[in-house]
Amino acid sequence: MCLIFFAVNQHPRYRLLVAANRDEFFQRPTLPMDFWAEDANILAGRDLQAEGTWLGVSRHGRFAFITNYRDPANIRADAPSRGKLVVDFLASRTAPSSYAQHLEKTGSAFNGFNLVVGNAAECWYYSNYDSGARALAPGFYGLSNALLETPWPKVVNGKRKLFPPLHANPVKPDEVLQALLDEERAPDRELPDTGIGLERERALSSMFIKTPGYGTRCSTVLLIDRRHSAFVVERTYDVQTFSYTDRSFNVQLHAF
Repeated sequence: MCLIFFAVNQHPRYRLLVAANRDEFFQRPTLPMDFWAEDANILAGRDLQAEGTWLGVSRHGRFAFITNYRDPANIRADAPSRGKLVVDFLASRTAPSSYAQHLEKTGSAFNGFNLVVGNAAECWYYSNYDSGARALAPGFYGLSNALLETPWPKVVNGKRKLFPPLHANPVKPDEVLQALLDEERAPDRELPDTGIGLERERALSSMFIKTPGYGTRCSTVLLIDRRHSAFVVERTYDVQTFSYTDRSFNVQLHAF
């Protein structure tokens, strides 16, 4: 995932709302969101190259999502998969606080990442480019490929666009997905300098990315209500035509 907006305990009906775009190389093999054969409690998409995922929820009331931290000068080819951090949390019974705090000791083994983990009781954020794990207070957050709430143009623009549909009552997933489909690029004066060159910064500055060989491959809306049920819709795009297919799931969360 490269762009995620989420609201924690900001809505009268939902304790968690997530709207996310996953950006990836088109040739990287992926399975769409579904329950996993080896662990039927996990609902997530799947990166077949590294066997991890970018966003998921479990029937045990756990959720997690991750973005890469953009730092091309410090990528290690031998680093373990960041996507497995999401899977490991969803499959475990470790408290979000304990999981996030444990990564303070082990997170340096991975290439740069931002991870959010939680359940009905708590929500935690950890990046191995930050000073430590922290609990997230109720709020509306934006996360891309820098630290949480870094005001990149796509984050600022996205929070403005996503606030109305994510705070509507009821939330209408189609309106959320439409807001994520924003191809407007930021002006050069607002672009970050992350070491990838101006042309690439321009191409990656929109919420929804379309470039040769790389771009937004799916969008996801996750709603977890206060009655312990989750609704998930994943919109997967054809990378040639950008037509799409939707998959949706209703999940009762039976342990917390």
